[in-house]
Amino acid sequence: MKLSTKGRYGLRAVLDLATNTDNEAIALSQIAERQEISVNYLEQLIAKLRKAGIVNSIRGAQGGYVLAKPADEISIGDILRSLEGDLSPVDCSELNDSDTECSHSDLCVTKYVWKRISDSINDAVDGIMLSELVEESRKIQAEAGITQDNRSKQTC
Repeated sequence: MKLSTKGRYGLRAVLDLATNTDNEAIALSQIAERQEISVNYLEQLIAKLRKAGIVNSIRGAQGGYVLAKPADEISIGDILRSLEGDLSPVDCSELNDSDTECSHSDLCVTKYVWKRISDSINDAVDGIMLSELVEESRKIQAEAGITQDNRSKQTC
């Protein structure tokens, strides 16, 4: 399974928001600059994240975006699914709650492979909380001598 830029950039944006906020709203332009993502593309990603209840917008002069809930309540799976949709490795009616019936489902053995892969992917991303990535990011930055004041890009 390969994630699109929506998933990769969106995860970086949410991590940036979680890492760089002290309960103050952060402007999209700041996230875009640090992560080298265009503001227009970031707006599209943030709209999906807002709809999923992962981030909230704050209006006004000091406005921007904040996490909608604590980082320890947001799984990486929540973020990726809000941006990518279903994380199944294949389009299989047995895995996806699809109305489309597969004419081979009664005799299909490979659906067991796809189900195990899908379950593994979901278990992995649901088992990692945003707060863990924030901790890891801060640890890496501390080891590199990067402080809150001189923090720059955190790209992958």
